[in-house]
Amino acid sequence: MKSRRLIPSILLLLVLAGGCATRPQRAKATISGELKQWHDVVLTFDGPELGETTETNPFLDCRLNVTFAKDTQQYVVPGYYAADGNAGETSATTGNKWRVHFLPPEPGVWTYAVSFRYAPGIAIEPNATAGQPAFFDGAAGTFAIEPTDKIGRDFRAQGLLRHVGQRYLQFTQTGTYFIKGGADSPENFLAYADFDDTFDVSELKWEGEAAGARFLHRYQPHVEDWRPGDPTWKSGKGKGIIGALNYLASKGMNSVYFLTYNLDGGDGKDVWMWTHPRERYRFDCSKLDQWEIVFSHMDRLGIAMHVVTQETENDQGLDKGALGRQRKLYYRELIARFGHHPALVWNLGEENTNTTEQRKAFAKYIHDLDPYDHPVVCHTYPGQYDQVYAPLLGYEWFEGPSLQTNDTHAQTLQWVIRSAAAGRQWFVCLDEIGPAHTGVKPDKDDYWHDEVRTKHLWGNLMAGGAGVEWYFGYNYSHNDLNCESWHSRDHMWDLTRYALEFFHSRLPFATMDPNDGLTPAEDDYCLADPGNVYAVYLPSGGAPELDLGETSATFQIRWFNPRKGDPMRVGTVASVTGPGKVAIGQPLEDTDKDWVALVERVKPRQLMPAGIPQETPIP
Repeated sequence: MKSRRLIPSILLLLVLAGGCATRPQRAKATISGELKQWHDVVLTFDGPELGETTETNPFLDCRLNVTFAKDTQQYVVPGYYAADGNAGETSATTGNKWRVHFLPPEPGVWTYAVSFRYAPGIAIEPNATAGQPAFFDGAAGTFAIEPTDKIGRDFRAQGLLRHVGQRYLQFTQTGTYFIKGGADSPENFLAYADFDDTFDVSELKWEGEAAGARFLHRYQPHVEDWRPGDPTWKSGKGKGIIGALNYLASKGMNSVYFLTYNLDGGDGKDVWMWTHPRERYRFDCSKLDQWEIVFSHMDRLGIAMHVVTQETENDQGLDKGALGRQRKLYYRELIARFGHHPALVWNLGEENTNTTEQRKAFAKYIHDLDPYDHPVVCHTYPGQYDQVYAPLLGYEWFEGPSLQTNDTHAQTLQWVIRSAAAGRQWFVCLDEIGPAHTGVKPDKDDYWHDEVRTKHLWGNLMAGGAGVEWYFGYNYSHNDLNCESWHSRDHMWDLTRYALEFFHSRLPFATMDPNDGLTPAEDDYCLADPGNVYAVYLPSGGAPELDLGETSATFQIRWFNPRKGDPMRVGTVASVTGPGKVAIGQPLEDTDKDWVALVERVKPRQLMPAGIPQETPIP
């Protein structure tokens, strides 16, 4: 009965606004953005005049899909209702603008063809011919895309970040592999006072978390990191959050973990996409436009979006945990608005408690909607790895675990190996270390972060892991919910950067495999391309042996200091020759601290003689 009452209202609205079910107006799109490869190309259409609260729900009862094509390539991209088309500045809740974002993967002439249809609930209807066509349905056109002109960290220079069946995600444009290092905290990164209609709905935070009265982020310490020319909105809002991202990028970090929904029992109760905390079918156009300004700045800085769609406290909040009407619409709006960003990972939930069948359904639904097939992962509690991850091994729509663990090396290694054996290699990231009250302490409480560095950072990377994000425990200042300054872990970012730079500048890591058995010590970690290159990490120093196998080649040995990121140095042994086990010596200082030995097969003329002073840098 409800559908029958709504249909006349929809028809009347569309006809009054100029639409006709039998003769849609086929106006061309207004195209904006830099028309370049890997840049956000935005198509905006004039359609029915609706609003966030009108009887006809523009988010649920209308469906915009645009098919982009070139040669044999075809992308069906979902669109969304955009109010007046400038809601981030005007805070408009009504208007006649409808929008779609396209991420062109190559230069040349692209065509577009529009499907705009209406019916009650059609937005989550997969049938392309469901409902009735109206307004600009059938609109078509072409546009020309030039090659990208961006360089460096900017993701518009690097291209789409994809899962390619290996341990590391890969950039399409450059072919380089991605290892992440970044922030897991604050998880409510988007609970930012300068976003429209953003407030804390809880009287008090959950005990032990961001204790105190209602709280929103302002990131005031990072306003000084904002630079002229950086984006803002509404006459200068946003400098704190933009400055925070600038700072993180300046430290060499490349990823941020954040929730897009923490209502219904969530820890923060301050992040949501809807028009009201109790609403689940209508979205806040101006707030989401402002999020988009921040996410676009992340693209330019080279900071990937780790989008965590729910948390353990609320993963039964949408459709009681099922893939139903609410959840489908939520995922669709996420993908329509933000799926065009080149470096993005969808996370099914923090400490997730959905069933295996539900997780599989979520992952497939996201992949079916997302034209760019961004990878899908899931975060879980320690001790529930087999319960959550084992049933997903080999599943074609799932790309990896988002680990919460204190046993980083072993857990990373386990899922690297087990996923490969199941025929679908996962990328395995460390996204939270415990205990929850500690995590990564501020520098003032733990300047060298010895345990975090040796056990977790290098533990993940040396097991073939794809990188880390750092969680801040609730017993310390600037914690997981009330962190206002990433400056608080300034040295931890340095230590993380040293590791990432070593992997990218010194190792062909994508062709190396974890093989701890090549050294006899139980706590040494080894990555190897046997016969060619070996990296041996010594958490507590020492003078290890390395099994070179049957090769009789000669290898050069150099040492890297993971505490200082210094240039490579020669130690007590400059070179070794196989076959079999050989002693690789040790560095010339701090022999009881962690070091990395780089053992590379070289030509004789490249060998450095023993006894070179330790201050002499080796390129």
